[in-house]
Amino acid sequence: MQFTSRHRRWAVPVVVLAAMGTLLGFSPHLGFTKAAKAPLWTERPAATTVAPTSAPDWVRLSKEAKPAVVNISTKRNAEAMATPELKGPRDQRSFEDFFKRFFDGEAPRHPVRSMGSGFILTTDGNIVTNNHVVEEATEIQVKLADGRELPAKVIGRDPKTDLALVKVDATGLPVIPVGDSSALQVGEPVMAIGNPFGLEQTVTTGIVSATGRVIGSGPYDNFIQTDASINPGNSGGPLINARGEVIGINTAIFSQSGGSVGIGFAVPSNLAKSVITQLADHGKVDRGWLGVSIQPMTKELAASFKRTDATGVLVSSVVEGSPAEKAGIRSGDVIVEFDGKKVAKSEDLPRLVADTPIGNEVSLVVVRDGKEMKLNARVAKLDDGEPSKVADTEGKGKLGLSVQPVTPPVARELGLKAKEGLLVRDVAEGSRAAEAGIRRGDVIVEVNREPIKSVDDLKMRVDKQGKGEPLLLLVNREGSTMYVAIPAA
Repeated sequence: MQFTSRHRRWAVPVVVLAAMGTLLGFSPHLGFTKAAKAPLWTERPAATTVAPTSAPDWVRLSKEAKPAVVNISTKRNAEAMATPELKGPRDQRSFEDFFKRFFDGEAPRHPVRSMGSGFILTTDGNIVTNNHVVEEATEIQVKLADGRELPAKVIGRDPKTDLALVKVDATGLPVIPVGDSSALQVGEPVMAIGNPFGLEQTVTTGIVSATGRVIGSGPYDNFIQTDASINPGNSGGPLINARGEVIGINTAIFSQSGGSVGIGFAVPSNLAKSVITQLADHGKVDRGWLGVSIQPMTKELAASFKRTDATGVLVSSVVEGSPAEKAGIRSGDVIVEFDGKKVAKSEDLPRLVADTPIGNEVSLVVVRDGKEMKLNARVAKLDDGEPSKVADTEGKGKLGLSVQPVTPPVARELGLKAKEGLLVRDVAEGSRAAEAGIRRGDVIVEVNREPIKSVDDLKMRVDKQGKGEPLLLLVNREGSTMYVAIPAA
């Protein structure tokens, strides 16, 4: 059995987190969303609520909603050979890692088309979809309900919640109002609209089977579960309530075959609102950082830590120099309250940190040696350290590097000697960097005799590289430093 992304034709299990909890020191948290000048979404006044006994008018609601639902076709590089069906949960390795491990080589790649869904958020062409629908796409085409096909560009993506915002150049488009997912009740009727298996504008109905589902896809799992049929191609489409409001974005299914078995999952609209606002404003999501690794409390652990119940989360480690360390949190503390809100289980804390404005000081209640004590912590911004590829700039060509900033947690985790700079995660075969001798695991500490700390620093240096001039890098490799000259494009 496996969780499956719907835009693919084969079964692809969703990433499953370790059972021993979430690493708040190394895992990202959603940060504070700055208020936009005007909300991107349309909301209906809560004047009328459909009674539980009334039958939704799905004919009317589908006619109203379908014009705002779009089909998204993407062109991307994918494995030329058939991807094997992976049985059971998989870790966070990519498909390339899978091929390296089991076939001792890189997966051949060739351009293919894949399909997904989305819905129009604003009349001027902002469209919400899943990140996995547009991730690594070299071309995005959006087909509107009126038959028009328009090219789209990515405004921002957030892999941690599997959400993305894309835009087409159009005006006067139909939109769907966005509802309050926190008001959802189990048993409430819902409708899904999308592009399953390429069948355009397909409508299915069902009920809310559960809320707050944790399926192991990331630190923000809080899915709506539904039995409305969701299949490959539904990804990014809306889940609509009986008032015609979007209350979820269809994201995953639980399946052995890759098809619907009546268990689907959607990202709640309230989570999507905060993420999409940040993507629209900044193209990315800023995330808060507390700096602790946590694990769930069990009855046995609770007894060992002089607790009468198993609520709260156990701090297994504290990152040096983190907000948690500065606040006085120690390994072995049990966090039972964060910013005035109870922490009942391990999934609660990441969400609470995510909702906290970055830079805000919050109070925590921890239990230490059986006694409660109050501490104050100032939530910091997390550099999540995801690999960021250096893109083409003004035709100068790619360096062929995938890099990420070196942070104290990354340096400790990988045993790096360099404490600052950019860690080389991957080097493209045949690229300028590869020809110059740059290797995976190198840390770039200087470019053209100037210190470098961020991907933007590297991009700026590449942009400034004069015609015919080499790029001079100072690289730390296994504790030793060396200069490497990358020839001009």
